[in-house]
Parts: sequence; structure tokens; C-alpha cells
Amino acid sequence: MAQHQQTAQTPLIDWNTGLLDCFEDVSTCCYGFWCCPCLACTVSGRFGENTCLPLCDIITPAVFSACGIPLFAPPAGITMRASMRNRYGIKGSLCKDIATGCFCTWCSWCQMHRELKERKKVPTVIIMQPQNVVNSHPPPVMINNVIHSPVNYAGQPGVIVTS
Repeated sequence: MAQHQQTAQTPLIDWNTGLLDCFEDVSTCCYGFWCCPCLACTVSGRFGENTCLPLCDIITPAVFSACGIPLFAPPAGITMRASMRNRYGIKGSLCKDIATGCFCTWCSWCQMHRELKERKKVPTVIIMQPQNVVNSHPPPVMINNVIHSPVNYAGQPGVIVTS
């Protein structure tokens, strides 16, 4: 009996928005409502796939019907959803992806669009660089036959504190 090694995996996360959370980003749902194929092609392109991939979902019912197959599952929508879940570590299963793709196709594309929009947001990064401080030291002073010179203390990198 072979022993299986258990590896530490990162925990799976939820989608940034729910399937029916249209009011989280009204512009996405309006875009999806008026031009769903355009929204799907946009999602496909932003995800790094061919922008024409979702057009397979439009052609597939005609091909299946011509072959006498009454069942239809949108292949591009389902595979895009499963790929997105796998890439970003989102909870779910292939069965849920198929059900979502078959019964809530446009809501699924809208949810994927919102997910990509949220992930595309670039965090603000502030890069702090040390500033060079140029300080001309006064010449040594002689007091009671003792030479006193300024003492330098090193603080943070690139910062010199003099006294």
C-alpha cells in the first residue's frame, strides 16, 4: 500500500461577488444585458484566452441540433469558469460549473467579469528611498588646548545625524 504525502495547500476562497450580485457592479451587468457576447469575449481576452472563444457557445447548439443531440452545455463558459476557479483557488466543483453554465450563463459571465475587474485592481505601492543628506562639517574647534570635532551617528540607511 503506497503512502500518500499530505502537502500543505492554500485554503480555497470564495468568489469576490456572488452569482447574482449584479448591484455590486451595475456597469458589468448592464454591459452583459445589452451585449452578452461582447462581455463574454472581453472576459475571455482579459483572462488570457482567445477573445473569440465564447463564440463557440453560440455555434455549439446549432451543431449539436444538426447531429440530433438535444443536450447543450456551453463549453467555453464552463471551461472558462473552471479555469478561473483553478487559477485563483476559488471554491467550487465542475458539477457546479456545469449547472451554472447551463442555467445561469450570462450571470456566470458577469460574475467572472467582476472577478477579473477586482483582481486587476492594482494596489498602491509607496516606495520610500533614503535621501542623501549632505552636511558640511564645521572645522574642529580648539578649546583649552583640546580639539573638538563633530560626532556622526548612523541612524537609518542613508540618514546621518550630526551633533
